[in-house]
Amino acid sequence: MDTATSPLNSTSFDAFARDAREAGYDEVLQRDWQPNTVVAQHSHPFDAHAVLIQGEMWLTCDGVARHITAGGSFTLPKGTPHAERYGSEGASYWVARRT
Repeated sequence: MDTATSPLNSTSFDAFARDAREAGYDEVLQRDWQPNTVVAQHSHPFDAHAVLIQGEMWLTCDGVARHITAGGSFTLPKGTPHAERYGSEGASYWVARRT
């Protein structure tokens, strides 16, 4: 799990989508999560890079929970087991996926 600043941390969805496609991502979308949602450990068949635009979340990989707030980002390589928990206000993020 990478939480470093990325060139995909854009200030608008259109700019994020453009930058993501230029970086080789083939799908870009916004995900919205209800307050206090918990997603058990799982993995995805794609690489993902996301920028949290509202709310907060905790992303757990290898037993380590990372608190991410609006403006923060994370990258998950394909197949990385992880769990998610969203805050009391829910959360929204832009995510780029590469299959």
